[in-house]
Amino acid sequence: MAAPGTVDGGGSGDSTGPATGSVRQTAVTLHEAVVGQFGDTLRLAVPSLIYTLQNNLQYVAISNLPAATFQVTYQLKILTTALFSVLLLGTALSRLQWLSLALLFAGVALVQAEQARAVPTPGALAPSAGPEVPPQSYAVGLAAVAASCLSSGFAGVYFERLLKRSGGSIWLRNVQLGAVGTAVGLGAMLAAEGPAVAALGFFYGYNGAVWAVVVNQAAGGLLVAVVVRYADNILKGFATALSILASTAASAHLFGFRPRAPFLAGTAMVLAAVVLYGRPRASQGGPGRGQDGGKSPSKAKGT
Repeated sequence: MAAPGTVDGGGSGDSTGPATGSVRQTAVTLHEAVVGQFGDTLRLAVPSLIYTLQNNLQYVAISNLPAATFQVTYQLKILTTALFSVLLLGTALSRLQWLSLALLFAGVALVQAEQARAVPTPGALAPSAGPEVPPQSYAVGLAAVAASCLSSGFAGVYFERLLKRSGGSIWLRNVQLGAVGTAVGLGAMLAAEGPAVAALGFFYGYNGAVWAVVVNQAAGGLLVAVVVRYADNILKGFATALSILASTAASAHLFGFRPRAPFLAGTAMVLAAVVLYGRPRASQGGPGRGQDGGKSPSKAKGT
């Protein structure tokens, strides 16, 4: 996920970027995109606000769920994106894609059922944590990830619909999304933490770990664009599968997470669904919609 309101990997469907040349030319181009095309900016405010909400929901979810469980459950965004694509864009899914969606839902349900049985008491969720660490709530984390999946699916398909109707450079559309999302994010921050920010400074509490997360999120969005632009959705599906495996391995090493048989079985079902959904159709028409489908003509998260 990139900056608030921007679309992950937004360059996959359009090779046209902002005007090249001097810094002045770039500034003029960006001003024209945001202010000169104010009507388009307002229309893009809807997905931008939803993406900003989605970013915050993901932090709530990961704060209350094991990283591996979050990563597996968050793949439900494939299901929500597909459903919104059918409803809003009239997308026709193949039988294999519908089968993969059913497999995905079953896999996530299996993981959640196993995790619900394994959830410890609230006091045992973080036994080594100090009193300053807020208690975790599995129900809150699950609700946050479900809302994030819904918002991701709707915003991605809505953004694709706008792109197909209005056209334009995907890079400049990302600028418009980012401008609205950044403004809303700053406004929310000032409303909630204004006095603290004024007293301590904007970057108070930004340690190495925080900067690492910022860089990782920004780089991740660009890498998604590169994968889809120069590879295809099948390879992107494998990348998603590897990210789930990497999250599980990291959770086991860093947090003592011990996946049991139902979790492993559900994760395997999710991995299979991700790969199957991105496979090309047997008939003409090329690849089916990617797992974050709809954020751009081919993909634009995904966050």
